Amino acid sequence: MKITTDGIVIRDLSFRGKDRLLTILTRDRGVIRAYAKGARALRGPMLAATELLAYSRFVLFFQKDRYSVDCADGEALFFGLRQDLVKLSLGSYMAELCAELIPEGEGSEDFLRLMLNSLYLLEKGKREAAFLKPVFELRLLSMAGYMPDLVACQGCARFEADPMYFLPQTGQLFCPDCRPQGTAEAVPLAPAVLAAMRHILYSPFDRLFGFSLSPQGLAVLGQVTQNYLLRRTERSFPSLEFYQSVAAMG
Repeated sequence: MKITTDGIVIRDLSFRGKDRLLTILTRDRGVIRAYAKGARALRGPMLAATELLAYSRFVLFFQKDRYSVDCADGEALFFGLRQDLVKLSLGSYMAELCAELIPEGEGSEDFLRLMLNSLYLLEKGKREAAFLKPVFELRLLSMAGYMPDLVACQGCARFEADPMYFLPQTGQLFCPDCRPQGTAEAVPLAPAVLAAMRHILYSPFDRLFGFSLSPQGLAVLGQVTQNYLLRRTERSFPSLEFYQSVAAMG
């Protein structure tokens, strides 16, 4: 069966010299794995269109439960990311999160939209990496089934206090009076940081990136979303470690 679909490469493995094994986040078929013969050939027509983070139109053959790439035409190759190591490393981290967290074979229109918009803002410099990273982490987690409950205090339904406390191991929110005693991991959240987290979780997509936070608040937000991601997924991400090392140098 021959299939045409748009998708972004979220994992790229070299295979047999000039071939590639691709993981592609597609618009209408979810996350798929496909074999691309000759895709790494230096003068090959699919070289750029099958690189990591390339958004391309793929013509695929599906046979015996396997996909193979017949041809690929690049639609948005995000060359600007490849000229900045911080941006490229963050984009690679986003791709790894997609490859690990998005369920295969499920509808992926919203996941693809989140990925493409985040990469566009990153490439064009419309939002800094320190802003996009926590927004992407928290929104992706919520979409993938790891949504924290930040509506109100779990104990008394209080909406706001200064501070409120967030438990990354459970994704729950507590006010100072209801905070579980002896819980060392409870993270204090200033009102501005909590408001940003609620915005990321509950706002419609066209308003997702439309908030601001002080540099100090952004640093706290980034640490909270990262810790929550690592606790809930119970795994490590090599691309995150690389991004952190690059960002620390820059």
